[in-house]
Amino acid sequence: MKKFDKESLNNLFEAILLLKTKEECDNFFNDICTIQELEAIAQRLDVAKQLIEGKVYTEISKETGASTATVCRVNRCIKYGNGGYKTVLDRINKEK
Repeated sequence: MKKFDKESLNNLFEAILLLKTKEECDNFFNDICTIQELEAIAQRLDVAKQLIEGKVYTEISKETGASTATVCRVNRCIKYGNGGYKTVLDRINKEK
């Protein structure tokens, strides 16, 4: 198997940045991802939102269906990651 290529990742990011509407996003992500992959990504974003709101692991796990391991992983990303969840969630909140 070919080693992961940074250029391929950059191409993906560029493709995502070219999407202009929710419909375009829906079409692209439904083509490129499986339903399970999309559900997992959406679930992680929901977990991050609830963590930032101060909810506890067990409550988040129960409400989202995410395992406590997933909740823990997302929490680590929020605390020690690159700020991606916070950036996106802040922008979503500003839009509302």
